[in-house]
Amino acid sequence: MTDSPAPSPIGPQSADTQDAEVLRERAVAALLTARERTTLLTDSVDDHELTAQHSPLMSPLVWDLAHIGNQEELWLLRDVGGREAMRPDIDGLYDAFEHPRAARPSLPLLAPAEARSYAAEVRGRALDVLGSTPLGGRPLLRSGFAFGMIAQHEQQHDETMLITHQLRTGPAALSAPEPPGATDAAALPAEVLVPGGTFTMGTSTEPWALDNERPAHRREVPGFLIDTAPVTCAAYRAFIEDGGYTEQRWWAPEGWAMVREHELKAPLFWHRDAGQWLRRRFGVTEPVPADEPVLHVSWYEADAYARWAGRRLPTEAEWEKAARHDPAAGRSRRYPWGDEDPTPERANLGQRHLRPAPAGAYAAGRSPSGAGQLIGDVWEWTSSDFLPYPGFAPFPYREYSEVFFGPGHKVLRGGSFAVDAVACRGTFRNWDLPVRRQIFSGFRTARDA
Repeated sequence: MTDSPAPSPIGPQSADTQDAEVLRERAVAALLTARERTTLLTDSVDDHELTAQHSPLMSPLVWDLAHIGNQEELWLLRDVGGREAMRPDIDGLYDAFEHPRAARPSLPLLAPAEARSYAAEVRGRALDVLGSTPLGGRPLLRSGFAFGMIAQHEQQHDETMLITHQLRTGPAALSAPEPPGATDAAALPAEVLVPGGTFTMGTSTEPWALDNERPAHRREVPGFLIDTAPVTCAAYRAFIEDGGYTEQRWWAPEGWAMVREHELKAPLFWHRDAGQWLRRRFGVTEPVPADEPVLHVSWYEADAYARWAGRRLPTEAEWEKAARHDPAAGRSRRYPWGDEDPTPERANLGQRHLRPAPAGAYAAGRSPSGAGQLIGDVWEWTSSDFLPYPGFAPFPYREYSEVFFGPGHKVLRGGSFAVDAVACRGTFRNWDLPVRRQIFSGFRTARDA
C-alpha cells in the first residue's frame, strides 16, 4: 500500500441524490474514527518510541502522524477550503515520494508534541471547512469525496503504524479482545465451486471508490474452485515440515533467491523452540495457532505453497467473482454478504482484534459462492500484476495508482484485521512488492474446474 491518500466508500447510492447532511455526518464520523485510532497508536508509546525507526521498511511513527496532518492540510484546507497554507515549510518533509522510508529519520521532523498540535489544529479547521462546503460540483467535492479520501488516507497510515508496532521490540503496547471462534468450521467444505461466465468487475457507482477500482466492466472468468477460507497456520506448517523452504522446485526463481539470501525457513516472526513453532505478535510470544490464517508471508511464499499443494493462487478476477458475484440476482454485490456496510458479525476489521479470527469464522459474512472471510482477517495475495482496468483514468492525481502499474507489484484483496471498514470493500485493490512480509498478508488457493 502506498503512502498516498485514497478515497473510500460511504454507500451504494449515487452521490448527487444523497442528502448533504447525511454526507456530512458520514464524513465527520469517518474522520473522527480515524483520529481516535491514530491517537491510540501514537499515545500508547513514549516520545522515544515515536521518533525511533523500528525498521528501515517503515517510517518513524511521528513521521506518519505529521504526514497525516499535512495531507489533510493540502487537500481539505488549501484545495477544498481555499485557505492560506499553515505550514508550507514542511510540505517537502512529508512528501512520501520525495523521501524513502529508510531516509526519513534523518529529516528535521516535527517533534511529537508539535506534530500532535499541528494535526489537531488542521483537523479543527478541516471540520469547519466540511461544515461550510457544498458537497457537489467539481469531482473532488462530489459526495464529499475529498473528506472521505482523507479519512481513508489516515486509516491507511493507521494500518502502516500498526505494522510498525508489530516490528518494534519490547513489551506489548496495545491490547484488544480475542476474535470470535468458528462455530461450524468442521462442517465446511475445503473448497467451493464458482461456475464460469461473465460478471461485473470493479465499480462505476461507489462514490468514494479509488481510481484503480474504476470503471465497472464485464469480465469473462472460466469455472474454478477456491478455498472456503484462507490457508491456515497448520496447513502452512505442513509445507514447512515437508521441506517447503528447501525444495527449489516449488519456488519462482526470484523467490528462491530470496529464500537463499535471507535463509528463510518460515513466515516472518515465527521461530522454533523445543520442537514447537512460536511467533511474536505485538510484543507477546505465543504458540502459533493452528486454526488461524497464516500471516506475514510474501507473494513468493504464497505462490510456493500453492505449487506444493498442487494448486495455484487465484487471479484477481477470480477472487472478486468469488467475493461479489450473485448468480441468483445476476449482479455483483458491494460486499460478499450483500450491499450493507460491514458489521462486527460479518468481518474482522478496524483493529477491533489484534489477530485474524480462526478459519471458518464469520458465517454471516460469506459470499453466494460459499467462501468466507473474503473481507477482513488477512490481505490475500492473488496471482495478478497490478494493472489498470479498461477505461482507467487517474484521479485525483496520477501518483496514487498509475505510477505503480506493471509487473513489479502484485495485487492483494480483501483487507485484514488492521484495515478499517472505510478503506475496505469488495472492489478495493491493494498492491505491494512480492517480497513484502511485514504486511498483514495471507492467501487462499484455487484450481481450475
